[in-house]
Amino acid sequence: MAEVKVNGKTVFYEATGEGNPVILLHGWLCTHKTVKIIADHLSKYFKVYNVDVIGFGKSEMPDEPMNSDDYGDWLKKLIKALNVKNPILIGHSHGGRTIIDYCYRKLGSAKKIVLIDSAGIKKKRKPKYYIKVGTFKLLKNIFKILPKTEGFRNMNQRAINYFGSADYKSSPLVLRQSMSIFINEDLTNELNKIDVPTLIVWGDNDTQTPLWQGELMNMKIKDSKIVVIENADHYSFLRDWNKFSKALDNFLLEK
Repeated sequence: MAEVKVNGKTVFYEATGEGNPVILLHGWLCTHKTVKIIADHLSKYFKVYNVDVIGFGKSEMPDEPMNSDDYGDWLKKLIKALNVKNPILIGHSHGGRTIIDYCYRKLGSAKKIVLIDSAGIKKKRKPKYYIKVGTFKLLKNIFKILPKTEGFRNMNQRAINYFGSADYKSSPLVLRQSMSIFINEDLTNELNKIDVPTLIVWGDNDTQTPLWQGELMNMKIKDSKIVVIENADHYSFLRDWNKFSKALDNFLLEK
């Protein structure tokens, strides 16, 4: 793998193929390997930069928690470090959120973008969720004033294990702090600022980012189209590769 420095942190990536540049961003708790099938396919037509996003894979951890704007800024600096112009941007889940932030804030140019089961819209929550979160926050504040003993650490970890989501529990501290920030950010009202041709691909059985979020993105982003993958979850591109790759080729290779 090759590497570049972004904000003083080493970021690893695989570059394959020749032609117009494509930057590929995986989702939360994933690595470039998760979307390698996309990189391998597109490298027949483009030069693909398949990136380990900061904090994942071989790339270094950030020093401080990051919000959506921080990730958008990181993408801008990554594009500069790679020395590419007007790339196609493709993001799955959290990678999509990063691309949305980059594009709506006009941090740089993009030829086209592809959002796959993208994050960025705040979920509608049931009352029991807010009770759970409120209890967790209360316990965190209590833990702050307790003596830092072995028993304290065990209690704190049990609270995380009980109240936290699978993604939250699996993340290092700085990434857990980042996740706590951006899951409460909502980019819905910024989507109409995106003026880049956009393909949205979604699994109809996605429970992490439900289909209504993809449909809302399609409604808000002016020059966008949506392709729904039937019987697919949050990894729609892996569940029906034939339909996904055909939609991708039709969008990216059309003149």
